[in-house]
Amino acid sequence: MTTCLTGLTEIGQELSTVSTLVDLLRFRVLNQPNLTAYTFLLDGETETLSLTYAELDRQARVIAIKLRSMNVAGSRALLLYPPGLDFIAAFFGCLYAGVVAIPAYPPRANQNMSRLQSIVSDAQATLALTTTSLLDNINSSFATNSEFQQLCWLATDSITSITSNLAEEWQEPSLSGSNLAFLQYTSGSTGTPKGVMVSHSNILHNLGLIKKSFADTPKSRGVSWLPPYHDMGLIGGVLQPLYVGAEMILMSPLAFMQKPLRWLKAISRFQVTTSGGPNFAYDLCIRKTTPEQRASLDLSSWEVAFTGAEPIRAETLTQFVSTFADCGFRMEAFHPCYGMAETTLIVSGSVKSSPPIISYLDGVALEKNQVVAVADKRESTTREIVSSGGCLGQKVLIVEPESLTTCPDNQIGEIWVSSPSVAGGYWNNSELTQQTFQAYVSDTGEGPFLRTGDLGFLKDGELFITGRIKDVIIIRGQNHYPQDIELTVEKSHPALKTGSGAAFTVEARGKEQLVIVQEIERNYLRKLNVNEVVGNISQAIAAEHGLQIYAAVLVKTGSIPKTSSGKIQRYACRTGFLNGTLNVVEDWSENPQSKAKFLDLQAEVESVLQKLS
Repeated sequence: MTTCLTGLTEIGQELSTVSTLVDLLRFRVLNQPNLTAYTFLLDGETETLSLTYAELDRQARVIAIKLRSMNVAGSRALLLYPPGLDFIAAFFGCLYAGVVAIPAYPPRANQNMSRLQSIVSDAQATLALTTTSLLDNINSSFATNSEFQQLCWLATDSITSITSNLAEEWQEPSLSGSNLAFLQYTSGSTGTPKGVMVSHSNILHNLGLIKKSFADTPKSRGVSWLPPYHDMGLIGGVLQPLYVGAEMILMSPLAFMQKPLRWLKAISRFQVTTSGGPNFAYDLCIRKTTPEQRASLDLSSWEVAFTGAEPIRAETLTQFVSTFADCGFRMEAFHPCYGMAETTLIVSGSVKSSPPIISYLDGVALEKNQVVAVADKRESTTREIVSSGGCLGQKVLIVEPESLTTCPDNQIGEIWVSSPSVAGGYWNNSELTQQTFQAYVSDTGEGPFLRTGDLGFLKDGELFITGRIKDVIIIRGQNHYPQDIELTVEKSHPALKTGSGAAFTVEARGKEQLVIVQEIERNYLRKLNVNEVVGNISQAIAAEHGLQIYAAVLVKTGSIPKTSSGKIQRYACRTGFLNGTLNVVEDWSENPQSKAKFLDLQAEVESVLQKLS
């Protein structure tokens, strides 16, 4: 049986009386009131705002008193804030009032509001907290939206500036670890967003696991550009430093995306020990910084460069180390990890100061869900899979997703998790909660477990992620992982944007057919040779994976559907392809001349396929 179970993390003795997030902040106020907890870089670089624990506590109490006066205890409150300190104060204001917080992406003009409307409806939210400036925009832009009009709106920055003794009127709510702290809505990459019910005990347990993995101390210092309405940004960027008692520097995701150097400059300037993000963030830093810019960086303090939330590519790790070695960055700083909203956050994490573990596997065997190590890493069919670390005290099984039996050690299966960090289920969805959170192993009766929907295997206590069940491409009885195909595609031509492609299948001509949707780099939009690009894609996929493509759709920069954490929404891409709603630069199937040249290419592709077979 494939399983992983290690010793449980103990919450430090100093936090032995803490059972809720309210207790946690009050503990910090009692012991470290004047310590700067959060610093926000307004421009992503030098202009700053900050909050001490005492200041955050006072603002949270003022907001809580206002909420209590509205008789909304136990209600759900939508938090619509730009990244910044106002969000943190509002989040704790809800906790201090016994109100369930729902972090969400703030609405923008001309934005598709269907996801936000779904959240409001599903959560049965009765109020929304935001800033004065955003509230003015919402009132003018969404005046006709019935879901928003039914909410009671509160601009919290207009009340936290009160200088009276209003905060002294606050009375601590009666809460326990089992109480619901917040609803973390999933990104909705495969359908309607679902509200994960995270209790105070869930979050405190998971924060303990993160501390065990990262080995952070009060002397640690972090920086985060991750969005606070996403689980990694909220828990890793806001709650984890509070749990450890360490300072956190924050900036907006937009500041990072516009200029990735800002992230690295903040690490260098503040001598940060802990920071990270998805794989694409490290790719951006490699591609969007110059040797002259890197010459001024000192990254030697960076001890934990965590990476997760999307496939971790060994090539990215190697290139980042090579690019930033002269800045003091070391391979041992990389800290691969794995988690999801349904487990609060972290499931597995690496050991601090140890280099990432990489398995070199036979790609042909991998397509058959078999784990076969290869001796020669240079073989064309070799696949590099980066370990996401050990299981940190959570019980993890690898289970065959159809028969629900445990897998042998050399077989890929679905990852199942049992732990106090596993959330209580999906809000207002008992059927899906039972299917996902209450699974039992058929051959042993063991359970309940959370079915993650992710595929992987365990080797020497390390968890390796290979893909998602719903995303696996099955053609002619062979399994293909879309992220492998997407990597092949983006490498096939310099016009193709890194980390911005989707591979999926549609049924056509009576069988599953491969479709590629890929963004184009902005500086290639006016000089794009579609025939050349599609030809390169077709040849690369044939050579690397033995597959033919049914359609290749090139889309404009920044238009491919992604989640708030930067993951490609393959389901949404597939829907857009079928509905004809993608922001297309050019689709070879729409252009007779391009299609004719593409079909001429098929003879060459088919000859490659015959050689491979």
